Amino acid sequence: MPLRLLCKLLFALALVTAGAGLPAPVLAQATQAELQAEPAPGVRAPDYAAWQQVASDAEEALVEGRAPNAALEQIRAQVADWRARFLEAQSANQSRIQTVRDQIAALGPVPEGDVEEPAEIAARREELNRQLVRLQAPGLAADEAFRQAEGIIREIDQTLRDRQADELMQLWPSPVNPVNWPAGLSALQESALGLVNEVRSAWATPERRDDFRANLPLIIGYLLFALVLLVRGRSWMEELTLRLQNRASARGRQVYATLVSLGQVILPLAGVYALVSAIRATELVGVVSDVLVASLPAVGFAVLAARWLGLQVFPRAGMPPGGLELSPERRAEGRLWANTLGLLVAVEWVRRLAINPTRDVEAAHAVISFPIIALTGMVIFRLGQLLRRAAGNRGAEQDQSVRRRLTGIVGQATMAIGVVAPVLGAVGYVAAANAILYPTAMSLALGGLLLVLLRLETDAYVQITRSEDDARDSLVPVLVGFVLVVAALPLFALIWGARPAQLWDLWIRFQEGFAVGDTRISPSNFLMFVIVFASGYTITRLLQGGLAGSVLPKTSLDPGGQKAIISGLGYVGFFLAALIAFSAAGINLSSLAFVAGALSVGIGFGLQNIVQNFVSGIILLIERPVSEGDWIEVGGVMGTVKAISVRSTVIETFDRTDVIVPNGDLIAGMVTNWTRGNLTGRLILPVGVAYGTDTRKVERILREIIEEQPLVVLNPPPAVLFLAFGADSLNFEIRAILRDVKFKLSVQSDLMHEINRRFAEEGIEIPFAQRDIWLRNPEALNPAMAENEHAGPKQPTVPHLTEEDIGEAASEPEPDASHPPAVPEEKE
Repeated sequence: MPLRLLCKLLFALALVTAGAGLPAPVLAQATQAELQAEPAPGVRAPDYAAWQQVASDAEEALVEGRAPNAALEQIRAQVADWRARFLEAQSANQSRIQTVRDQIAALGPVPEGDVEEPAEIAARREELNRQLVRLQAPGLAADEAFRQAEGIIREIDQTLRDRQADELMQLWPSPVNPVNWPAGLSALQESALGLVNEVRSAWATPERRDDFRANLPLIIGYLLFALVLLVRGRSWMEELTLRLQNRASARGRQVYATLVSLGQVILPLAGVYALVSAIRATELVGVVSDVLVASLPAVGFAVLAARWLGLQVFPRAGMPPGGLELSPERRAEGRLWANTLGLLVAVEWVRRLAINPTRDVEAAHAVISFPIIALTGMVIFRLGQLLRRAAGNRGAEQDQSVRRRLTGIVGQATMAIGVVAPVLGAVGYVAAANAILYPTAMSLALGGLLLVLLRLETDAYVQITRSEDDARDSLVPVLVGFVLVVAALPLFALIWGARPAQLWDLWIRFQEGFAVGDTRISPSNFLMFVIVFASGYTITRLLQGGLAGSVLPKTSLDPGGQKAIISGLGYVGFFLAALIAFSAAGINLSSLAFVAGALSVGIGFGLQNIVQNFVSGIILLIERPVSEGDWIEVGGVMGTVKAISVRSTVIETFDRTDVIVPNGDLIAGMVTNWTRGNLTGRLILPVGVAYGTDTRKVERILREIIEEQPLVVLNPPPAVLFLAFGADSLNFEIRAILRDVKFKLSVQSDLMHEINRRFAEEGIEIPFAQRDIWLRNPEALNPAMAENEHAGPKQPTVPHLTEEDIGEAASEPEPDASHPPAVPEEKE
């Protein structure tokens, strides 16, 4: 089908299904020339003819099913490249399309019924619709091709996954069956003889012997250099590490020690490269032996890296603290198993390169692989036990509970794999055993490296900030550690069999983002949003700091008003920064109207209290009925306002406890503000004197006392009032205005001390409450009193009164003063 006709049909189908709203006459009048691809300036249109050829070849390879995995990977990469082009072409003419749509919308809706549209407007509408058809054609064609490429890639991935599953479930001859052992021994003998024959064949050649004799001094030099580095290089670096650790400052000691310890890998690895150069200089290397020699650096790196990681994760005594929380004995065991695991991985690597049997291939590979699998499984099981022991060690810090739980889970999984893999290998599923065993070993190594990097970045941050306690508990090391863990996830995926092409596809999809309505949010949009918002927020904070430090202190505003202006500026700046960031990121907020509507329903039901408090906080900042530093009383809580936020207000009580009060209570409830506007306040102090005291004298004394108090305001003057004849006293009351009501309690205490002193000097009695108890039948007590007289005065007996007696006595009227009571009065 020609490309132009295909574009025309696709566009017509999109208009019908999506309801684009173009008039039918416009669709009928759209010619094929108008549907030609018209890419935007700077956007190169894909070659759809070439793409159809590539797609045809890919579909044919999938149908036949005979293409090897490498060929399918190559086809997939080619299709993925085309898919990226189509994705770019989908956004062609977007700005121009939006402009034309706005122009069409500006013309208004098409008249309905018999109403005819003016000829000029109808002609302009028709022209704009045709332009819209031409501009949308490239995007529709690219979208169709993109979906075709996406389908081909999915088929290739499914084919590769099926093949990989078939390989893993392949059953080989059991290596524990003695019948298959000769095949393994024969393969080993064949490989060894092949290497020996290569060397003999090379030595039998005169030119090779001459080259060997000519290079003999160079070979000896390489061997001596390699011997020195392999034997002494690691110990030199250990001594240098300890020396730097003892001489460096406390803050930089761990960082320097860790960085210098890398020399324990670098120097011996240089010795391995020198050994490789010496072997190649002999000119006795053949085809197979050259492959083995070329792999020596990788094998040496595996062994050396495993040893270095073992020292970092299970450090010796005297080394910088870090690693797993284990006893010295367990750490030594961990170093042993780490070294053994690195050696076994290196042996497996050599086996895969050197052992190439020509007969009984499956049996030979199974027999030779199984001992390595069994030993590796045992080592991994022991490492898993150490991880579980470290996870259960409560000597670790409490804030590392998440790390301990993760370590325990990894330890359990490692122990399970250490048991399952040898069992699978013994049965004959050697490929499956290798597929779970060696990725586990590599994952443990990568996890150990992550642990070292996390410790290193924390120590580096401590050294930079020069604050040990605060820096280790700060947010920056946690964020950096989170980034390191996220960056390691693709490596873990590659270790466990993920293909690089799959990871690249995930990255492409991540870059595409996700759609919310008509708006697509991609990582670039999010990054732009973060940058613009962070910039706006930083500018807002700078303005707040400038106002708080330079401008507002020079005005006549009180501290509460200054705080309200600064807080209001912060909220306005935050809101404007968010709006500008949304606009800069290209996020159309109108497309989020449905989401906003749903959120409004949730706010109306579940978040109404939060919204109420938020609005109340804004009202508090604007009206300022309560300011920071005010002495208020609300809901039975009295104290000083410490901070006002948009949701709540913090009140510090006089016993130095913080009470968080929702702002809604301050707006809707009754609030007493003792220091609103000024610090003056009234003090009311009641005073009682005994009956018979000269009231004028009491009034004069109290007035002298209150007027001598320095914090009492003399205008209006304090008042001393004779209020009432109380049940026990003559009641007076002192009323005075204090200059600072915050000293009310201390002023009241001073006044009471002075009143007590002056009353004592003037002989004025301060009465106290007393109660008289009258007995109705005192004669009932005579037998008891007579018995007490016979018993003697040693043990006086208190008369026992029942509740009935006391009730009867209370019901009797009070006797005259001329009649004495039956028992002495009881005062309290």
